[in-house]
Amino acid sequence: MALKIAIFDAKSYDRESFEKNNENYGYELHFYKEELTINTVSLARGKDVVCIFVNAACDSQVIDKLYEFGVKLIALRCAGFNNVDLKAAKGKIPVVRVPAYSPHGVAEYAVTLMLALNRKVYRSVNRTREGNFKLNGLMGFDMYGKTAGIIGMGRIAKELIKILRGFGMNILAYDVYPDKEFAEAYQVKMVDLPTLYANSDIISLHCPLTNDTKFLISLGSIEQMKDGVMIINTGRGKLIRTEDLIAGLRSHKIGSAALDVYEEEQKFFYEDRSDKMLDDDKLALLLMMPNVIVTSHQAFFTQEAMHNIALTTMENIHEMEQGKKLTNEVTLG
Repeated sequence: MALKIAIFDAKSYDRESFEKNNENYGYELHFYKEELTINTVSLARGKDVVCIFVNAACDSQVIDKLYEFGVKLIALRCAGFNNVDLKAAKGKIPVVRVPAYSPHGVAEYAVTLMLALNRKVYRSVNRTREGNFKLNGLMGFDMYGKTAGIIGMGRIAKELIKILRGFGMNILAYDVYPDKEFAEAYQVKMVDLPTLYANSDIISLHCPLTNDTKFLISLGSIEQMKDGVMIINTGRGKLIRTEDLIAGLRSHKIGSAALDVYEEEQKFFYEDRSDKMLDDDKLALLLMMPNVIVTSHQAFFTQEAMHNIALTTMENIHEMEQGKKLTNEVTLG
């Protein structure tokens, strides 16, 4: 009997990549457009595995229901796992994730945001479409010789560092568990956060969201930064306290910001909201600011990433089915 898999928050591209990869496994796939919450958990009844994405609310209530239904595995098709109550899952249902699906793609996108912000590409395109070819307000700076501060030095950050070193940038990095060999090979200076804040022209966030990193960028850290700093977030929305970011932009302490993630993104991202009033004043304000770019959590979204997400998820499920050690299991630290 083939394993039954409930795939929540499924878009057309999820269906395409999972069905293609499933040709080698033969699982029974059930796709649901709904996100996993206490109100939709009943859809998992009779399934062996639930597959969820970043906006699922997999809290203790949901986990208890999944356990009651006999679900054997919670499979995240993303790297982050902050939306799963691991304490509630412990001893009941193992949790697996996809730790790295396209480090190149996310790193390249972070650089895309840096360049677009710096050279005002988005403003220039809008102007020229209206016949305005003036250069006023479009001046940027050479990235060569500037200093980038990278918070977190996992696989994505390492790819980003390689790219930025190619630009001739100086690199400062902070990580709780620094890779000293990599740092030496790519001339990365490992520093503490205050030093990184004080000396970086561009700060890019690549750390997981934990209790220690929630609102890492807030009033206190912003006050330590260089005037006019550029902030890039392709990690998790709640690494930044939005109201403090806005205050920093208003005071010009922060020169510009690019957010591919947002503190309250689960209410908006991955859906078409163009025919509705935006009922989030902070997001609406950010979208109006000429020195801010907000995109819809798309840094990961490449052909290669979608293939790797589905493939790794299927392999995670296959390991569970075969009774093997779960390579990508997430456990409490």
